[in-house]
Amino acid sequence: MAVDALTLYENNSFWARSYGSYTPNPPLQESTKVDVAIVGGGFVGLNTAREFREDNPNARLALLEGTVIGDGASGRCAGYSMTQFGLEQMTLKARWGEERTKQAFRHAIKAVNFTKTLIESRSLDSDYSHPGLLRVAYSGSQVKTLESLYKDFQALGLEEELGLTWLERDALGEQFNSPLISAGLYEVHTGLVNPLKQVRELKRLALEAGAEVYEQSPVTLIRQLPDGVLLETPGGSVRADKVVLATNAYTHLLNGLKGIRARQFPLWTAVVVTEPLSDAQWDSIGWERREAMEDMRQLIHYFRPTADGRILIGGHDVGAPWGMHHSMDHDHFPTMWRANEEHLKRLFPSLNDVRIAYRWSGAVSANVDAAPEIGFVGDERIINVTGCFGHGVALGHLHGRLLADMLADRQTELTDFWIVNRKAIRIPGRVLSLLGAKMLRHALRAIDALQERRMPDES
Repeated sequence: MAVDALTLYENNSFWARSYGSYTPNPPLQESTKVDVAIVGGGFVGLNTAREFREDNPNARLALLEGTVIGDGASGRCAGYSMTQFGLEQMTLKARWGEERTKQAFRHAIKAVNFTKTLIESRSLDSDYSHPGLLRVAYSGSQVKTLESLYKDFQALGLEEELGLTWLERDALGEQFNSPLISAGLYEVHTGLVNPLKQVRELKRLALEAGAEVYEQSPVTLIRQLPDGVLLETPGGSVRADKVVLATNAYTHLLNGLKGIRARQFPLWTAVVVTEPLSDAQWDSIGWERREAMEDMRQLIHYFRPTADGRILIGGHDVGAPWGMHHSMDHDHFPTMWRANEEHLKRLFPSLNDVRIAYRWSGAVSANVDAAPEIGFVGDERIINVTGCFGHGVALGHLHGRLLADMLADRQTELTDFWIVNRKAIRIPGRVLSLLGAKMLRHALRAIDALQERRMPDES
């Protein structure tokens, strides 16, 4: 029997359960006319609403969220505000070349700094810290991959800008009590945030700026008319001069726009969170700096501490279920949950008895180009945002600024960035996009199996 996605998330997600009571805004119950309408109440949508309204206090803006603020990726993710851009660093280089790769990472650094400044300047209650990111390798082949990544960053002239430090096994052994970690690459520009607190703080800022926010208002049809764009919901409709589709992994569900389903496809990632660790348990594993961490698998594990002393770990695999084009009710992935728990206890054997307190999943927006896309749909009245591959926390904040500029027809350094209105590869047809997602998943799994044939604790 299908599990209701929102109920599953609210019951099992640590972010949602720890948040406490939440009262959503009422749904749209009328037909109205606005200057700008935004579909989707995540980081991108809410930041766009706030930035545009603060620039244009006399303009009317309505944001339509299909469920509640925080139900999508912005409230389910691990909360990494990081410089990762699209799928993977050197996939980006292979697809787009050196110059655009350098521009992409500088854009991402700007995004991390923009997010940090916003949180600190507005005193947002989102448990923000800025401990940096440590990429770790386990097997010999992974160490070589990590070394190659470090050399690529050096060749691109990004070592100093990213604040990179190479760490050998001996140095890491002084920081972590783990039999797996063989090498590491530390990067300065990464913050950690409670994403559900953050996205609901952004809702507060958007409302204070004068945006109208309607929750539980799914857009059932979009129609491009001579005098505007019409968005229909179960309770009413919005006619807007301009529209932003900030639906990311949910974009293929929108009806009425030609070619919209070919721009991205959803993939699911799974997350588990432990009970709070005791001081003795933390002492047993080290990790004194409490930095964000990722490993060098193709289908990575990502792991971080929470503000109340738990460990979150996610990844290991991605879900690409057969029904993904018809419904987003695919949040139940016991195999991936179990694999993450097993990996955590293999990484830190002293936590063998730790209890997993929460399990949940969420969808990310993927595309063939391995990079985010901001483009027009039909004409310049509709702007679409997709393709962050689960790395949209910082980018989502900065892209709110970028979209506010686009909505005002203002040319800026941000709107000149190469992902804006680029020529993207499309996957026409639901079957082809599903097969593409499954082929990508199986290829990455095969590479991981090859690289992990001999791990440090198996030598």
